[in-house]
Amino acid sequence: MRRNPAFLRAYRAHSHVVADGNPIVWLSRLAGRPVGLVPGSELIAPMAALAARLGTPLAFLGSTEPVLKLASERLKADYPGLAVAACLAPPYGFDPEGSAADAMLDQIAASGARICLLALGAPKQELLAARGLARHPQLGFLSIGAGLDFIAGHQTRAPVWVRKIAMEWLWRMLTNPKRLAKRYLDCALVMPSLAGQALSARGRK
Repeated sequence: MRRNPAFLRAYRAHSHVVADGNPIVWLSRLAGRPVGLVPGSELIAPMAALAARLGTPLAFLGSTEPVLKLASERLKADYPGLAVAACLAPPYGFDPEGSAADAMLDQIAASGARICLLALGAPKQELLAARGLARHPQLGFLSIGAGLDFIAGHQTRAPVWVRKIAMEWLWRMLTNPKRLAKRYLDCALVMPSLAGQALSARGRK
């Protein structure tokens, strides 16, 4: 985030930010300000249940058309009354700050959806959420990573026991090394510096 000012600005524009990864949880403990792990994918079910109960239409943006179709069907079956107003799969090389992004945001706003679930992965989904909020402030945005792929069965989430020992990151890297190996390597390289900052923050409490 320090190397991507736009990503940092997007995060600061969010009303709520959760710890969607164990490194954040570990660093929060080092800083003496512990937070709990809340993967974005685990926010889908409670959001779908609430939207169905309140009659709030959702929109899905990300992944692929087959994944969106299947995930939408499964969620509507699990949560009767759930309305999915739009399912949009961006093209390859999608720029969350480009004209195509604006067109998709306008389409979602016109669909009648009130909350849009973004399944683009970081930092694209966070950048698009901030852009969408500025363009259509009546919409809410929720970043869910690979959540819809899990629901559709396109990707398999780590078994519960792997998650319990905080090794889901390794599971994901081994099952999708092309996309995730570099990201996790970058994370590992900055962890010592971040750990030092966390310990310094603890000392200032």
